[in-house]
Amino acid sequence: MEAQGSQWSLFSTGYERRAFWTVYGGIAVDALSIQVYAFVLPVLMALWGLSHAQGGMLATAVLVGSALGGWSAGYFADRFGRVRVMKLTVLWFAAASCLCGLASNFEQLFAARVLQGIGLGGELAVCAVFLGEVASARSRGRLVGLAQSGWSLGWAIAAAASSVMLSLLPHEQAWRLLFFVGLLPAAAIYLLRGRLVEPAMFRAPQTKLRWTAIFSGRNLAATMKGTVLAIGVHGGYWGIATWWPSVLLAERGLTLVGSLPYLAALIAGSFLGYVAGACLGDRAGRRITLGLFAFSGIVLVLVYAQLPLASMSFLLLSLPLGFVTTGMYGIIGSTLAELFPTEARGAGHGFCYNCGRGLAGFSPAVIGWAATTFGVTNAIALFAVVAYGMVIAAALLLSETKGKDLRTLHP
Repeated sequence: MEAQGSQWSLFSTGYERRAFWTVYGGIAVDALSIQVYAFVLPVLMALWGLSHAQGGMLATAVLVGSALGGWSAGYFADRFGRVRVMKLTVLWFAAASCLCGLASNFEQLFAARVLQGIGLGGELAVCAVFLGEVASARSRGRLVGLAQSGWSLGWAIAAAASSVMLSLLPHEQAWRLLFFVGLLPAAAIYLLRGRLVEPAMFRAPQTKLRWTAIFSGRNLAATMKGTVLAIGVHGGYWGIATWWPSVLLAERGLTLVGSLPYLAALIAGSFLGYVAGACLGDRAGRRITLGLFAFSGIVLVLVYAQLPLASMSFLLLSLPLGFVTTGMYGIIGSTLAELFPTEARGAGHGFCYNCGRGLAGFSPAVIGWAATTFGVTNAIALFAVVAYGMVIAAALLLSETKGKDLRTLHP
């Protein structure tokens, strides 16, 4: 038995540390292959003659697919184990990303993106549940939230790789190769997960529940509130993350290289947001953290949309924008894990997080349609205000779960 860490350390055991870095690496690989699309979107619109609406639909395809993947993987994780499903999801995601790079038309890429979304949804849902059960109650929020910051690392790699490859290679080749960049890291993550064991909480004798258990009894209210929360968090983020490079290139008139400082500030802010959300959630509580970040997000997007910002002001505000859009991700994983008993935690978390993302996934497509009338910046602001308003409403309705012992939750 490994010694427990001090009350100030992030990891209580060596196994917590290994579990954390395995999840962190998987999320980074996911982000790399998903965020690449935002950088190749302007290229595909030029090469294939795609409209803004079609570009938005390709983003929506991933998010809708993630709803199916997250719920399904969560259910299977409750039945067959967290680690076993985590190994499958990373393989599925890698294969689907390769299919994206092999697509030759809109329809094929749409189908590949749906498959990619299934893998993404399953990966994020089961990883959050697994890590939530491995972590101690005192550090659960920080551990799950900080693992989410792997998304910023993958996003940064996607930005750097896209800048280099789209600058040096013909665009017809570069966009395809970008979808293959994450293949080797995904293989390494798969091998590392082979050394993990199931959390003790999951190995304990459990009552077997039907997949419909999250829609009955005390679980129903948790499912409804958790889904509203997830719709808001995802809706705001994906609307901004999908269309922000297009704002910089089309509406601000920047080149791909010229947009890099703005994207770097956005990504740096997102990393700090993950960390701040995770730490603040364990200190101040889940509800106040979610509400604070959501309100700040509304203020910032309105400033962007309504004020005639100079280039330097636009650059300086990119960091806090990234900060608030991801700060909510630093706490949503642990919040959802704390709503459900062990027997239904995978299915409950998977449904809320990914059904929310699937429904919110229509926001990039709707923003694409609305952009033809209002412009991309105004369309993003409109949907972000609605989305973050939902986060505030959910935070008001949820009970505080900071420090909750997951073993005390019963079906």
